Amino acid sequence: MEKKIWLDGMMGVVVGDALGVPVQFMRREEIRNRVQGPVQGMEAGGVYDMPEGTWSDDSSMAIATMASMIEKGRVDLGDIMMQFVKWEFEGEYTPFGEAFDEGNTCSKAIYRFAKYLDVTTCGCTGERSNGNGALMRIMPACLYYYERQKKLGMTDQEVTDGIHKIGGLTHNHLRSNMCCGIYYFCVKSIIDGITNEEEKPELAELLKAGIEAGLAYYRQDIENLTELANLGRLFDLDAFKNLSETEIKTTGYVIDTIEAVFWCLLTTNSYKECLLKAVNLGDDTDTVGAIAGGLAALYYGYDGIPAEWLAVIRRRDWIEEMCARAGEFVS
Repeated sequence: MEKKIWLDGMMGVVVGDALGVPVQFMRREEIRNRVQGPVQGMEAGGVYDMPEGTWSDDSSMAIATMASMIEKGRVDLGDIMMQFVKWEFEGEYTPFGEAFDEGNTCSKAIYRFAKYLDVTTCGCTGERSNGNGALMRIMPACLYYYERQKKLGMTDQEVTDGIHKIGGLTHNHLRSNMCCGIYYFCVKSIIDGITNEEEKPELAELLKAGIEAGLAYYRQDIENLTELANLGRLFDLDAFKNLSETEIKTTGYVIDTIEAVFWCLLTTNSYKECLLKAVNLGDDTDTVGAIAGGLAALYYGYDGIPAEWLAVIRRRDWIEEMCARAGEFVS
């Protein structure tokens, strides 16, 4: 199982990212009204004019995080930041040897770390530092801490502290931290659910359990309640699921992003359907695709990702070999 969840989760992120790159920054009406119509599969082009199967900063930073964990065998915050520096300045962990599409908050944090080499001050802490750049790369941290909690009996407090520190390397505001933490609880719920020897639960059931566990955890601290109000639409998933597409936003704001991700997951029944829905919402398509793709692939599995999408992923063999190595070091 350890090996499989790394392949499922990480390739789910990469494929979702690559699916969204060609239509990034396009409004959903623009995508719908294109000559070729809405996205139906992998495409080339886009604002960066990339070949089909090209993934962006979302995957690069997630892969860099995974690479650090493999090399160190543990979470080393300074080393994770050094891998981000290599990505930013040397083109490591990229499809073609050059970083592209990096967000402003991530770049500021990386440049600050490169100058001061201090993991405690590199992350941006202001309220305007609540983009989705931590959430987009948090999957390897979630998989790592899932295994550590399972094998070593780590508490939820210890796990979320670790998730917050990794996310906080770039986006160190409580709102972003909470979104990363709730994502972890959903990763945990899905993995536990699919390994149940009895009948496999519905994805909506597992997401509900994960979100409720995350909200219950954060509600234990009264100081979190004001920030939790920003996630208010997720308090009632039955009502949230029934929102219309017009009520779902896909900006770079972390709350908009996590809502869009859960809405796509709750209103579809396969990896393909979920990801096509996600990227056809427009705007920050690669990131919504990456974050939704990670959870979707954990549930539907690597084999649930369309083979024709996997076939064009740049550096696929290299990524999958790293996933296999990650599965070994956590076992």
